[in-house]
Amino acid sequence: MKQHLVERELTAEGPRRRAGATGPSRHRRVTVNIAESPLSWLHAHGHIDDRLFDAGERLRADYERAQLGPNVTMRWDPVRIKGSADQGLSVTERVIAARTRFHGALAQAGRGLEDILWRVVCAGESLPVAEKSLEWPARSGKLVLKLALDRVADFYRIT
Repeated sequence: MKQHLVERELTAEGPRRRAGATGPSRHRRVTVNIAESPLSWLHAHGHIDDRLFDAGERLRADYERAQLGPNVTMRWDPVRIKGSADQGLSVTERVIAARTRFHGALAQAGRGLEDILWRVVCAGESLPVAEKSLEWPARSGKLVLKLALDRVADFYRIT
């Protein structure tokens, strides 16, 4: 798992990006891995196996390739992905293919499971936050997420 470590000042509200004063800080400083996602945390702590982690990463990659994330304004730059298997396709064809795979994976997961998939895998919400926003009982999200990722792994034919 790749790491991108950054120092942050820890305040009552959470990690602050930079200290406001130039002098020594009275707050504690912490190192944060900003490359870590909730899915990679679950995998690193043994809550999901390699197959489910790979399925989640494939789904997130298709989400990003399909350019489905929120945009503030119009984007004119094409998505550039190194080592892509779709070398013979144009940029538009790659986006359409990724969008088709993404929606196919969500359809394979089924109704009710696509919500937890999108929130944890694509939006990067933690399981407790996703459970609360979906009004689910505490600690139920991990089981539902495993079921959804298992179906997504079947869609991507990950063994």
